Amino acid sequence: MPADSNAVALAATLQRVALGVMFLAHSLFLKLIVYTLPGTAQFFTSIGLPGWFAYVIFTVETAAGVMLVLGIQARWVALAVAPVLAGATWAHSGNGWMFGYENGGWEYPAYLTLLSISQFLLGDGRLALVPSRPAPQGFPGLSAGGRA
Repeated sequence: MPADSNAVALAATLQRVALGVMFLAHSLFLKLIVYTLPGTAQFFTSIGLPGWFAYVIFTVETAAGVMLVLGIQARWVALAVAPVLAGATWAHSGNGWMFGYENGGWEYPAYLTLLSISQFLLGDGRLALVPSRPAPQGFPGLSAGGRA
């Protein structure tokens, strides 16, 4: 059954904006205000990562959130943050499945990793400020220009 292209484009747009808002909430609210950047750096150190890496992740998450919400090269931003989310899955892997467990489980970051990959496959959707560049050869099924 052929997909309704308007519905797919709307779904891609809604997913893109929701993913961007999530990144902004996790960077600006959770890491900056609730845990603070020094506190986030301490957490990174406690799991064997360098503390300065928390500042890199904060910057990546904030920039990705803004770019996804506005639709700036969203397909490629979603692909670029998938490893960050996979890393968050790893960071929470020892805490159990549910994200509501103490120190957060790995369920939510794993879901966000797949959501990010899905956004890459769907493309920008509608209302993208700077539409994604076309996919290079070898990415069958991706629409030209990154729009769903």
